[in-house]
Amino acid sequence: MNIIADIANTIIFYLPVFSLIISGCILFGLIFFLLKFNVFYIRLHKPEFESKRFGGEIVADVLRKHDVKFIFTLVGGHISPILVAAERNSIRVVDTRHEASAVFAADAVARLTGGIGVAAVTAGPGLTNTITAIKNCQMAETPVLLMGGAAASILKGRGALQDIDQIGLFKSLCKFSATVDTVRDIAPILRTAIQIAQSGTPGPVFVEFPIDVLYPYHLVKKEVGAKNESKGLMSKIVNWYLGNYVDNIFAGAWEQRDLAPLEPVIPLPSENQVQRSAEVISRAKRPLLLIGSQALLPPVSATELRKAVESLGIPSYLGGMARGLLGRNSPIQGRHERRSALKEADCIILLGSVCDFRLSYGRVLPKRASIIAVNRNTSQLYKNSDMFWKPTIAVQADVGTFVKELASALKDNIVDPTWVDTIRKRDETREAEIAKMVAVQGETRLNPLKVLSELEKQIPDDAIIVADGGDFLGSAAYILRPRGPLSWLDPGAFGTLGVGGGFALGAKLARPDSEVWIIWGDGSSGYSLAEVEAMNRQNLPCLAVIGNDASWKQIAREQVPLFNTDVACSLSDECRYDKVAEGYGGKGFLADGKSNLEEVFKEARSMYTKEKCAIINALIEETKFREGSISV
Repeated sequence: MNIIADIANTIIFYLPVFSLIISGCILFGLIFFLLKFNVFYIRLHKPEFESKRFGGEIVADVLRKHDVKFIFTLVGGHISPILVAAERNSIRVVDTRHEASAVFAADAVARLTGGIGVAAVTAGPGLTNTITAIKNCQMAETPVLLMGGAAASILKGRGALQDIDQIGLFKSLCKFSATVDTVRDIAPILRTAIQIAQSGTPGPVFVEFPIDVLYPYHLVKKEVGAKNESKGLMSKIVNWYLGNYVDNIFAGAWEQRDLAPLEPVIPLPSENQVQRSAEVISRAKRPLLLIGSQALLPPVSATELRKAVESLGIPSYLGGMARGLLGRNSPIQGRHERRSALKEADCIILLGSVCDFRLSYGRVLPKRASIIAVNRNTSQLYKNSDMFWKPTIAVQADVGTFVKELASALKDNIVDPTWVDTIRKRDETREAEIAKMVAVQGETRLNPLKVLSELEKQIPDDAIIVADGGDFLGSAAYILRPRGPLSWLDPGAFGTLGVGGGFALGAKLARPDSEVWIIWGDGSSGYSLAEVEAMNRQNLPCLAVIGNDASWKQIAREQVPLFNTDVACSLSDECRYDKVAEGYGGKGFLADGKSNLEEVFKEARSMYTKEKCAIINALIEETKFREGSISV
């Protein structure tokens, strides 16, 4: 009896374990049956497993539907199918010498065309090389699609080549980040990414493509699928799992899907907001417009925006991409003494301008003035309003649309001409002071203001100016006058160096009939001078002036008097950037204190018309023009 009781107790004690084992076996068998049946069904009904098509073709099809004309890249095995398919689909593939330049080029295309800019780079270091450029897109509010290769999903975390957590890297930099796990997901994810990039406050988006969703089925099956025909149970289980993994990637791959663009969501101003703003402005005696890059975003064209601003007749200061909006010599544009104008203004309209370091965090806005702020981005709209300023009216909306509707509401309003004259006369006085400084003759080296003044005379009306530098560029902003809307490209609020080569590539493609001029400092030119090779090879020539003062002058100008040392600020005064340019297939020119600048510029432009990049290495001396400027 005791033995029977012990057996019964043992069975009762282990019954839950037996139940769990039996349940697990049943569940495993059921899953096995369903997966096996599913694969059997797929093989009967999915002829795409025999197809030679590949995921890169769907990528190209989606981009073509979104009117993408260029993809910028530095080639890598992970992304080859995208590039091959793009070329077959008449999308021009433009390769650069650094991945950051590929993103900068896409950035320029987006700014100049109002569409989406596209870059594709390989996994790992290819993507990490783009981080600065993508952050620049985020802060400049540029819609750019970055596509990156990746290790096969099943191999992530197992030591595959160039395998890192790429989504984690880009999540804080991009409006949208996603991994494509199956071929059938390519189109919907890309359409969503592009829509998000252009909606609200535009910005970059990132889509990661594991290598197994881009290549044809037979190659993926060969590389990722079963490797042997061992009869061992574990080997069979592994082979079965890998086979199902690959089949699932391609299931439904070539079914018909909608590839058309999704409409971007753009915030628009209400009639009440426009009317309230019009009433505040109509009561002002000294209104002032501060127009930033965001004003140039679609859907309002630059031409429409210019007409609206001119019809308002309000004195305007332009920044970022808005430079050139009013042409070269507009009577209502202020170029100098902005701080003085702000002190006297009784109504200030911030049109995409942000109260960050560029407006001293809002401290330059007078307390007694009415402030109307318009911005798509809520955080930018109220930036530092808890400390130094308060908006009278805050409008979260598209700037261009707001300006058009405001101009319509204020069509009978006339700005006091004495206020406009005050700002214009200040500009004339400052221009006369600068002219005196331009006239100072350099000794062995050139007066940088003279170089820029001669360039101002030479560049044609349709030229695009690419700004990439520190101190030399700071001087250029006072001398050079962008000829029209969307004719000035600078990095924006991030203050990034190295945009020159990439911006120039993108600009030349977006505006093939325009001269593209890079204004380089000698320091900043080092980041992307190699792109001269890419430009020459692909028949996309540019012109450039390198202000060579053998120094990181923007930093030295502050550091030396403050700390009495130029540590890390000096560059070689023997650098022949003109020779480097020739080594990359361009044409180089050396200009010093004995050079006839007019002749140098004319000869450089003649080489440019022969489809060669022309780089002028201008040896410049130090001046006191920007004395007191700071770099932080």
